[in-house]
Amino acid sequence: MSIEIDNADKLFYPDAGYTKADLVDYYQRIAAQMLPLIEGRPLTLHRFPDGIDGVNFIQKSVQDHYPDWIERVTVDKEDGEITHALAPDADTLAWLVDQGTIAFHVWLSRADTPHHPDRLIFDLDPPGDDFRLVIKAARCLRKRLHDLDLQAFVMTTGSSGLHVVVPLDRSADFDTVRDFAERIAEGLAADHPDEFTTAHRKDKRRGRLYLDIRRNAYAQTGIAPYSLRAKPGAPIATPLDWDELGDAKIGPQRFHLGNIFRRLAQRDCPWAGIDRQAQSLTPAIRRLDD
Repeated sequence: MSIEIDNADKLFYPDAGYTKADLVDYYQRIAAQMLPLIEGRPLTLHRFPDGIDGVNFIQKSVQDHYPDWIERVTVDKEDGEITHALAPDADTLAWLVDQGTIAFHVWLSRADTPHHPDRLIFDLDPPGDDFRLVIKAARCLRKRLHDLDLQAFVMTTGSSGLHVVVPLDRSADFDTVRDFAERIAEGLAADHPDEFTTAHRKDKRRGRLYLDIRRNAYAQTGIAPYSLRAKPGAPIATPLDWDELGDAKIGPQRFHLGNIFRRLAQRDCPWAGIDRQAQSLTPAIRRLDD
């Protein structure tokens, strides 16, 4: 299908000179890596019709003008139902970018089992500018999860931090997953009380890194792997190998529209096999209970 792009030359990233056409081209080129990681997940769109310096808004529901070929799913919400778009192909990504979408956020569950997530996310943002603390938190989480025989993956968010992600087999519901994540975070904070905290209120954190597990709930979202972010330089949420956390150049915006394809030419996507690593939380929960 050929997607007609309106105002293709409109600047979306004035600092870097990237246009809407550049964004469409990016999402079409990255689709081979991105689509397997977001397919079947309800989308929430961060739209910037006039680029990153213009008005922006979050859109969850499919609008009346969406073409019939856009796949969608209707799911429960607190006061009824809502219909989200899905992204099974590059044409869908391109069409949504033509509507001004820069960043794609996705559910932690898939449309066929919306109340049973296949992702658990720890969201790690630095309390200041010290990204080393984020790296330490990620490594500590990985070890704690490994000690429970759980494999974890890591990704830059393209914004300020990292996501540590555990692939799940969808046997547990969100309440179970969230309770488990909270226990892991509380244990880590107890072991490192001067560095990490689970305090929701900022005035209670006192410069410590907040181990945020709040995304682990029905209808909550995380930034999609390989999504652009609406920040100068066009940074990209990028899956990493764990050894890359030792790179002196690593940071939340290390990869961007100017270097992402050079990276992928040199290194396969570290998350290419993530779904083959889907795990049950039941044995880990039993070990915590012992």
